[in-house]
Amino acid sequence: MSATSDQLQRFLEIASEAALAGGAVLQAYWGKLTEIGEKGRPGDLVTAADQASEAEVLAVIRRHFPDHAILAEESGQFGEQSAEFLWAIDPLDGTTNYAHQYPFFAVSVGLLINGIPAVGVVFDPFHQDLFRAAKGLGATRNRQPIQVSQTANLSQSLLVTGFAYDRHETIDNNYAEFCHLTHKTQGVRRGGAAAIDLAYVACGRLDGFWERGLSPWDLAAGVVLIEEAGGRVTAYDTSPFQIHSGRILATNGHLHEALSQELLSVQPLPQFGVRSEE
Repeated sequence: MSATSDQLQRFLEIASEAALAGGAVLQAYWGKLTEIGEKGRPGDLVTAADQASEAEVLAVIRRHFPDHAILAEESGQFGEQSAEFLWAIDPLDGTTNYAHQYPFFAVSVGLLINGIPAVGVVFDPFHQDLFRAAKGLGATRNRQPIQVSQTANLSQSLLVTGFAYDRHETIDNNYAEFCHLTHKTQGVRRGGAAAIDLAYVACGRLDGFWERGLSPWDLAAGVVLIEEAGGRVTAYDTSPFQIHSGRILATNGHLHEALSQELLSVQPLPQFGVRSEE
């Protein structure tokens, strides 16, 4: 079934409540971490703040929707992942930033309905930016409508991207794309928190975003924000976006075809390929 506008509005309010609850935890832990761990890959950090934030987010979702399935970064899967309603949750997107007290991180709460991102909330507690969107209901920042930029030429654009944790192990590491597009645009930023990158494209602070190696919890909320703000989200080659692919091209729409063509033209930089064993 498809959700009604009233249902979507309720989902949006609960997602907001959950994101704000998680954000309050991140504020409380800010600058007070005593231990930082890794989750298997070098640089893939986890902290007590991640775990405590996720517990608060999950508590809100489960209180209101105990029968909904969940996919959460820290605690994993709950319920059937092909269920009609699936919450995709990142309690601290930008853990490395957070651990270094670099103020670029957020809580991301997205809802997939029948596998399609339909509701999204990204809360940046440091800057008190609350980004919200739901299918057909528009997108807002701090309750004020937002829309994507009108930049129509790559040469005048400001883009953003990132590098996955497996970048040391593969030549498909986005380095070549970053260098190539740095020379084609006014600049390419690397924020370190995909949820905020997507939110910034949605509100026009940035013109486009691409990245590989991402998880559904990184993308679910931000995809809704961009689409509801008038932007476009696809695979690199402009085929339909697949949330489990780990790859995304998200723009203001005006730059989409040009950015896709540039991405597809880039060859990897083999000298930055698999790290040799010493």
